[in-house]
Amino acid sequence: MTYSTTTLASLLALGLLAGSGHAHASLEQKEAAVGATTKITLRVPHGCKGESTHTVRIDIPEGFYAVKPMPKPGWTLETETGAYAQPYNNHGTEMTEGVRAVIWSGGDLPDDHYDEFTVRGTVGPQLEAGETMYFPALQTCANGVADWTDTSGSHDVPNPAPVLSLVSAAGDHAHGGHGSTPMPEKPKVLLGDLELTAPFVRATLPNQPVAGGFLTITNGGDTDDTLIRASSNVAARMEVHEMAMQDSVMKMRELEDGLPIPAGETVMLKPGGYHIMFMDLAGPLSEGDTVEVTLTFKKAGEVTLTMPVLARDGEGHDSHHKMSE
Repeated sequence: MTYSTTTLASLLALGLLAGSGHAHASLEQKEAAVGATTKITLRVPHGCKGESTHTVRIDIPEGFYAVKPMPKPGWTLETETGAYAQPYNNHGTEMTEGVRAVIWSGGDLPDDHYDEFTVRGTVGPQLEAGETMYFPALQTCANGVADWTDTSGSHDVPNPAPVLSLVSAAGDHAHGGHGSTPMPEKPKVLLGDLELTAPFVRATLPNQPVAGGFLTITNGGDTDDTLIRASSNVAARMEVHEMAMQDSVMKMRELEDGLPIPAGETVMLKPGGYHIMFMDLAGPLSEGDTVEVTLTFKKAGEVTLTMPVLARDGEGHDSHHKMSE
């Protein structure tokens, strides 16, 4: 985030980053589920070398969207907004930008007191269990700053950024989030130089004519390939689609020449981007079912995948047929 980098660079240049001799700032929550809405609480255990804290700032990492901060009595609440790297479908509304930093200012947290600062947001479905999200934080005092911004993951640094571990929503440590379902972890399927992982399709409503299918394709070879066709006995026809912003409007279009899979690269078919459209469905797709899908590549040929049907949530493409072509 440009504004964060600029802010930290300025503070470093002025020599204001003052470390503390005791406990680090950290998050109350240790884990959050991929695709779920969750609360993030920054725990501030002290001030800046004896001085009271008057401003607390949290930078919001990429992939944590639809953020809403919690006001604190006696503190002024401000936010900084910016564009997301990819759009998100937030309960039917496309979000291309949102809160990227939250600042509480004008308060008075003495060095020997403790306080908490909370935001609420959603972990993007494009992330995977096992990844980490860092929430860099700054405490500003009269003559210094307590800096918690190091995102290296090292245990030896004096200023580690508060960190959150991502888990599968289907696991034992899942957090609820409006019925959200994470990207599934599935065994890989190999087709020549191609590796296909994490296939899934969203469940549908009764009489719904379309559904979205997703997976990750890695080309480990030195020759480009192209996904040119998809078919399944659950749909009369299928198309490979792209979603992209055009004139500030999210639109969907068929990739008539197929989806390129460049040599040495990974292409993700995911909510808000590339996807496979199931059209004129033979019947509803129910959570817990599986769907057989045959993919055809220009060079690697055909492969049949088993796609699990996952629960509907705010990140799916179940209403694509309503969007502008």
